[in-house]
Amino acid sequence: MVAKIFIDGEAGTTGLQIRERLAGRRDLEVISIAPEKRKDQAERQRLLNAADVAILCLPDDAARESVRLIENHTTRVIDASTAHRVAEGWAYGFAEMDIDQTEEIRKARYVANPGCWPQGLIAAARPLVEARLLPGDYPLSYHGISGYSGGGRQMIEDYEAQGTGASQFMPYALTFAHKHLPEMAHYARLNRAPLFEPVVGNFAQGMTTSLPLHLDMVADIPTGRDIHAALADFYAAIPDSFVRVAAYDPALGKTAALDPQAHNGTNTMTLHVFANDERNQAVIAAVYDNLGKGASGAAVQNLNIMLGVDPRESLEG
Repeated sequence: MVAKIFIDGEAGTTGLQIRERLAGRRDLEVISIAPEKRKDQAERQRLLNAADVAILCLPDDAARESVRLIENHTTRVIDASTAHRVAEGWAYGFAEMDIDQTEEIRKARYVANPGCWPQGLIAAARPLVEARLLPGDYPLSYHGISGYSGGGRQMIEDYEAQGTGASQFMPYALTFAHKHLPEMAHYARLNRAPLFEPVVGNFAQGMTTSLPLHLDMVADIPTGRDIHAALADFYAAIPDSFVRVAAYDPALGKTAALDPQAHNGTNTMTLHVFANDERNQAVIAAVYDNLGKGASGAAVQNLNIMLGVDPRESLEG
């Protein structure tokens, strides 16, 4: 049976990439709204109710409206907005987050696609909290740099209009009240939100995140090898995982593998562990595509899981 997929908001950055990734699939039929009817609520409602799976690539309020427009009991939903990330009744669409998460996504009617920034934090911190190498109340700081495509169409247009005059490194969200914080704390199993400082770089796509750790603040101080082993064991146990853990080299002080664009066009995330055991300090860095694993790639991965097909279908890496 061919599944009907409706991408509500397919003209946006994430929607366009999802549609591109699904092109040529024989097991799917992507149904589209005519350009002149994108603001026609009745037509959107018709297509939402005709779809087997609706993928919402919309602002939060519009995503909530789309869910309300679904009147049947069969259309399943993947929401790429932040509207339902910690909502009751919604499965969180980071399949590698837990050994049972793929099964939860497979059975769910409603799946909240994760944000690009939260995935780097959750991927690094949750395995350490579960392994009791970090307490849930540890005061985490979280940093990173992402391509400007993460800011949506307006930011893309602004950056590209500035050309060589665009900022190379622009911190933002310095009120420390970013809308991703509830998602980060909830799924990383933290009792307090991290101090989060995101940065936009003058490149279109890709990201690197960094989780620095003062390990002498932990009662039983773990070594760099302890941290690496916990991460490696965690992701080795996840079926069909797109999260990799790079080999640990305590003498490694820099690496080209931390290029934020290293995994562009793929659904791969690579975690790197750096540590100085004498100083009891460590950093866990994550490299992934903000529009791949951070958005459209994750949505296609979740769609594959929900439809019961190979999770790697339509995905590179």
